[in-house]
Amino acid sequence: MSDIIQLLPDHVANQIAAGEVVQRPASIVKELLENAIDADASKIELIVRDAGKNLIQVVDDGKGMSETDARMAFERHATSKIRGTEDIFKISTKGFRGEALASIAAVAQVELRTKQKETNIGTNIYIEGGVFQFQDPVQTSEGSNFLVKNLFFNVPARRKFLKNNNIEFRHVIDEFQRVALAHENLEFSLFHDDEPVFRLRKGSQMQRIVDIFGRKLQPQLIPIKEDIIWCKLHGFVAKPEGAKKTRGEQFIFVNGRFFKSPYFNKAVQEAFEGLLLPGYIPTFFLFLELDPEKIDVNIHPQKTEVKFEDEHLIFALIRSTIKRSLGIYNVAPSLDFERDPQLDELMQKTFPSKGNSSGVIKMPEIVVDKDYNPFLEERGVIRQTEIQNLAEMYHQNISAEPSKINLFEDEDFDEDLMRLPNGYWLFNKGDRTLMLDLGRMHRLFVSENNKPTKKGTTNSHALLFSLEYHMNEIEKNKYKSIKKYLPELGFDMKIAHESVLRIDAVPEGLKETQVMKFLEDLFDILDYKTEEEFTQYYQNQWTKMQSKSRFDFIYKKDAEQLIKDFTALGFPEFLPNGKRCFYEVPFNDFKNKF
Repeated sequence: MSDIIQLLPDHVANQIAAGEVVQRPASIVKELLENAIDADASKIELIVRDAGKNLIQVVDDGKGMSETDARMAFERHATSKIRGTEDIFKISTKGFRGEALASIAAVAQVELRTKQKETNIGTNIYIEGGVFQFQDPVQTSEGSNFLVKNLFFNVPARRKFLKNNNIEFRHVIDEFQRVALAHENLEFSLFHDDEPVFRLRKGSQMQRIVDIFGRKLQPQLIPIKEDIIWCKLHGFVAKPEGAKKTRGEQFIFVNGRFFKSPYFNKAVQEAFEGLLLPGYIPTFFLFLELDPEKIDVNIHPQKTEVKFEDEHLIFALIRSTIKRSLGIYNVAPSLDFERDPQLDELMQKTFPSKGNSSGVIKMPEIVVDKDYNPFLEERGVIRQTEIQNLAEMYHQNISAEPSKINLFEDEDFDEDLMRLPNGYWLFNKGDRTLMLDLGRMHRLFVSENNKPTKKGTTNSHALLFSLEYHMNEIEKNKYKSIKKYLPELGFDMKIAHESVLRIDAVPEGLKETQVMKFLEDLFDILDYKTEEEFTQYYQNQWTKMQSKSRFDFIYKKDAEQLIKDFTALGFPEFLPNGKRCFYEVPFNDFKNKF
């Protein structure tokens, strides 16, 4: 019987390995950015097209590679980061496995131009589908320039499973933000389809967070810091009002490496216990620094899982440090058991000890005059005439008529319209009695009257005081792409200065308190391909915003006007999503019960 076990060709083995390393364009972005950081770059530029499906380019000014190193970098398990087994347990670099570039080259067309500082000419390498094509000398700038084109061109089944550009570009931005947040001392730039998205300067951690997420987050950030012998913790957490129902602004790093840890996320959640509404997640940016020998990052090729030697102690450290910072900044109560010497000095000046050489502060004594009588004429406190005046005033108040104010007026319960205790209303429409949901009726009415059309524009109302919305770079680019649609929708807004958007008018039905949240949701999606796509998303967000209107208590005249407006629409029974606006009350069934 012939042998059936054989070695796989290198290009097949690389394609199999690429399944773990390269899952989507964002995976390549992560690996190339981390390689640039390991190369001691001070300026890194990321350029993507079609959310990275057609091009991912990373340009850095690092130390570059020689001709031999540039060729060896694409071999499997070739790395400059480690030399032996012992190095795995004290890793200080981002990469170390030596399989990322080989995996990327196996599923894309990769070109590398690189040059070292001490050389006059660089080298240019081109690899297609894991197969080496050529290597030539080239004139290029110092550092490295990676170009990854046509991802999964040779694995169409993998390319078919990629999501649309909006989703893929969101993952690209996530990886870019994670790397940029951990290295505030480096310059980063991101361009998508030749449009600038981020231009991040060098600065402090606070500046980097603000540059990425916008100035509106800055007033909410609370610094945290704890430095013990074996671990350092620093960063920022947002106040409870900065919490959100969706995850996205929760970052935790160890030695400059982003990692995911539901366990440590729980520590942050416990620190906010009693301060957040159910379902809300706090915003935080935490940075841990400890001995590399006490952690293991060699768990998964993506290196987003980390094992800690003292996991429970770090959990307690995170929770207690955040709790203390919340107390210091008056967000939560805090007990400080350390005695402040300045407080002792202030107390000594305020309550000096008389004739007490020991320096112990003696509490003041209360002296009571037992002979004091407030009713004595000579003390002049309350005279008899004043007592009589008080008595007369008291009797006048007793005889006053009771208040006629009645919150439950009889007219609310007439034969046509009646409010129910649960917030619904009963309405007699002809020979039918209907139970109305005024919230859904209002939502449908506003939606129908604010539909954008080609023939006209949506009604708007001017704000008494203009609102200012601080945009980050993503939101600024998004505003530029959709501002031509906004006047038709009832918005009057423009960029006042830098990244501040001034809002002067909003559509009718949009409350002033809802404007900021509505704009955040509108800017959340990264790219609208067509006007119809934007209009559909706008309508979805509008409906979602209107669904939060509460009609548990409104005046009867307002309810009557809403019913008139709803009748003008034809008194439709259902919303577009299929939910009912009213039910008919089966009074005949109730009669049978009697």
